[in-house]
Amino acid sequence: MSEPIRVAIAEDSVLVREGLVRLLGEAGFEVVGAAADAAGLLALVDASRPDVVILDIRMPPTHTDEGLRLAAAVRARTGPRIGVLLLSQYVEATYAYQLIESEAAGVGYLLKDRLSDVAELADAIRRVARGGSAIDPSLVAQLLRRRRERNPLDELTDREREVLGLMAEGRSNQAIAERLVVTLKTVETHVANIFSKLGLEPQPDGHRRVLAVLTHLRAR
Repeated sequence: MSEPIRVAIAEDSVLVREGLVRLLGEAGFEVVGAAADAAGLLALVDASRPDVVILDIRMPPTHTDEGLRLAAAVRARTGPRIGVLLLSQYVEATYAYQLIESEAAGVGYLLKDRLSDVAELADAIRRVARGGSAIDPSLVAQLLRRRRERNPLDELTDREREVLGLMAEGRSNQAIAERLVVTLKTVETHVANIFSKLGLEPQPDGHRRVLAVLTHLRAR
């Protein structure tokens, strides 16, 4: 008989935390501990080395992205050996995208509504423990929609947009540097970032410059 999957939990809501401990214990998992904050979970990870950690995305003190940052801290400590399953009250595509983009293996993202289905939760934990992924279906739909609607210019910073606008006016890098009162090297860095973010593969810069400007003009 195989050893049970060992799970650590981080959830600031006492009711949810204790409910998870009970549900997972009844489902055959070994809950090594449950913490109310980041420090408590990291202590559990260091002491018990669980197979999977279950985290709420919104945790103290700001209730914004602490869970996401905590997931990154766990991975920094242990590498991909420990699976990470994030829980959220709502579909938060930006946070989920950051999680999946940084490390797709051994990660999961479920809405808390799914916790009422113990079989689904257990399946997600097992997949993450094996190095797979477990992504909430509603999130998958939103990520696909977001990708279809994505405007590459959205990736640019305000200064990069300003540089691209000056490129569209036909200004050289030197002229842009003089206009913005920055060094030529700074402008060249901005231009390289623009090419990269717009997905323009290396080729003669003159051609990439034209393609970047065309992207800018289409979005206006």
